[in-house]
Amino acid sequence: MTEKVAPSLDGRRFRAVAETEGGEVVPETLFTYHEEGGEVWAEYAGGSIRRGRLVGTRAGDRLDFRYSQLNTGGETSNGHCVSTIGVLADGRVRLEEVWEWESRPGSGVSAVEEVP
Repeated sequence: MTEKVAPSLDGRRFRAVAETEGGEVVPETLFTYHEEGGEVWAEYAGGSIRRGRLVGTRAGDRLDFRYSQLNTGGETSNGHCVSTIGVLADGRVRLEEVWEWESRPGSGVSAVEEVP
């Protein structure tokens, strides 16, 4: 990744780079981000996630948000994530994530990349 300052996330779509042990997000999960005035939010669905939402803040290249989701088994869950925004050599945005469930045990690291 390069050291450029990341552009706005508003309207950008992302997919997971890979499955992460203990998580429910998979490459089939599609995120649509929105951003305004230091606030960020997104909708996501796909794979085992029927519907998900996240909401939080952005300070520079750092996101801090909470997420809540409903999976295809009818279970709800929620957690906290801190992401670092980077820009790939081809100009797409990548989010490096450190997350933890708040509704059940588990935590991990993952990444999502902008869909061209």
